[in-house]
Amino acid sequence: MLSGSLQNVNKRDKIANSIEKECYIKKLIDLFRLCENVENFKCLHILYEIFKNIFLLNKSSLLEALVSDEHIFDVIGALEYDPSNPTPKKHRDFLKSMTTFEEVIPVENSELLNKIHLMYRVQYIRDVALPNQTVFDKNLPSTLTSFIFSNKVEIVCLMQVDKRFLSELFLQLSSEDVPVQKRRDLILFLKEYCMFSQTLQPPSRESFYKTLNTFGVLGALECTLAIDDAVVKAASVEVLGFVVKFSPSMVRDYMIQQQHNKLDEEHYLLNIMVEQMVVDCDPEMGGAVQLMGILRILIDPENMLATNNKAERVYFLTFFYKHSIHYLIAPLLSNTVGDVVVREDYKTAKLAALILELLSFCVEHHSFHIKNYLIHRELLKRVLVLVKSKHKFLVQCAIRFIRKIVGMKDEFYNRHIIANNIFAPLINAYTRNDARYNLLDSAILELFEFIKSVSNDS
Repeated sequence: MLSGSLQNVNKRDKIANSIEKECYIKKLIDLFRLCENVENFKCLHILYEIFKNIFLLNKSSLLEALVSDEHIFDVIGALEYDPSNPTPKKHRDFLKSMTTFEEVIPVENSELLNKIHLMYRVQYIRDVALPNQTVFDKNLPSTLTSFIFSNKVEIVCLMQVDKRFLSELFLQLSSEDVPVQKRRDLILFLKEYCMFSQTLQPPSRESFYKTLNTFGVLGALECTLAIDDAVVKAASVEVLGFVVKFSPSMVRDYMIQQQHNKLDEEHYLLNIMVEQMVVDCDPEMGGAVQLMGILRILIDPENMLATNNKAERVYFLTFFYKHSIHYLIAPLLSNTVGDVVVREDYKTAKLAALILELLSFCVEHHSFHIKNYLIHRELLKRVLVLVKSKHKFLVQCAIRFIRKIVGMKDEFYNRHIIANNIFAPLINAYTRNDARYNLLDSAILELFEFIKSVSNDS
């Protein structure tokens, strides 16, 4: 009767109301305990179907009864007896023994602790205990998923006002005496906490990140980003990404303040980010790519213009070009000494390509600052050394960078290119290519065709 009523809203509501009115869930649980004690598997299979379909009735009050402290383990027990599985699943054993909630920081608020336990168990029901079927995909979002959503909001809000908890969390994250495994647990918890915050409305999320900032999240990340542990670093990058994407101005303010605190440049958060890009041990530079994306948000003038602080763009770009860009281009300069590519391993080439991509962004969006920096350090010559690289993708990156420079149609750049014979390496590369029709040939020809068209127009 239950399964046949799921597609009819009126029937579904009537059945749900009857179950609630007659306290049917309590009676079903009593029956489940009896059947399990006598190992009546036929009845247990029927009870599995009944409980499964009650979840699909989309009645919030029924859901609350099913996942209450009084009933939840019996409900999970009933879901162990899926008739399609010859051997019952051990959901209860798994939840009780293998996935006991580990308090990385002791939670003194009993309401908060209960909600954390409840959310974990309800997520387990949704993701593991219930079958993954189309009918569930259609009906569950309005019941279990919304229940989990609202529970996450409550957890975030309760944690946010627990000053003792947050103080201890960031104190331990910043401490040098914390063992690696403990630090992993702490940063992974913070990452999950930030993921929960994505369920908040914008005003509440703003309050959330302001609270994290007040308790020292950015100072803690300075410590964890530099830890020589892949798990800690990866989670730290994700947390930093959450903070920067929501409030880049808050992070920029913190970074600018660091120069007033008279720290050594190498200890600036921005330079720690750049350093971690350079030393990324992933062969595919996954961490470096993430950090480059975060850095790009921070130096993007477009999201500076939306702030109330009209001077933010001037202050931060001045800070970046004075204190940080030399850290960013150092790997590129050290690998292009004496007109030769010093190191030709893939990782070094990938890093150089990422740096060129970010420099291209700077050329397009930071016209004044980047122009002076490129010219005074003869960076264009160094970039074109890379056209000798054996890595074709890096050669293309170098040509695209020069194409971006030329595309600015800036007389300052043009005079520098002509006066210093900047295009000589490109001509040599084109000659070495011996008119073979390939990407190198096409890229160089397109560049010169563009220059020709601009000259004709002028």
